[in-house]
Amino acid sequence: MNNRVFLMNLLLAAAWGAVTGSFTPLNLIFGFVLSSIALFLIREQIAFRDYFQRGGKVVILAGSFFKELVLSSWRVLMIVIRPKIKLHPGIIAVPLSVTEDFEITLLANMVTLTPGTLSVDVSEDRKVLFVHCLNVPDPEETIDGIKNGFERQILEAFR
Repeated sequence: MNNRVFLMNLLLAAAWGAVTGSFTPLNLIFGFVLSSIALFLIREQIAFRDYFQRGGKVVILAGSFFKELVLSSWRVLMIVIRPKIKLHPGIIAVPLSVTEDFEITLLANMVTLTPGTLSVDVSEDRKVLFVHCLNVPDPEETIDGIKNGFERQILEAFR
């Protein structure tokens, strides 16, 4: 049900763009917010419970990603500007709790878009994500960071 409500929200935002004649990102975001308010007002008629709670968790996930993006960029910058680069690069195997294709893809892309890490592959049984790290002095700490960060928030937002 929540996916249908989200799709309805996106369609209403697109309709807003068509009605106003402007498909700028800011106008579409405004249309999305406006349609969220409209859907909230008729929430009993469309029978959804946690759509807005899930939306809040998605916003938290996006904020967490942005924060990690800034911190990772800073760490990579500090590595690059040092006169003697001391790196411990490696490929780590992150056991996956996410099971849906969408969740695995989202996690792999978030890891890849974070400076200093690159998703290399997913095992055939889709239970392990292999990640190349520019600097991984403690592999277990890095694995825990991914599992307790992005992966946990993806599970909270989409389940």
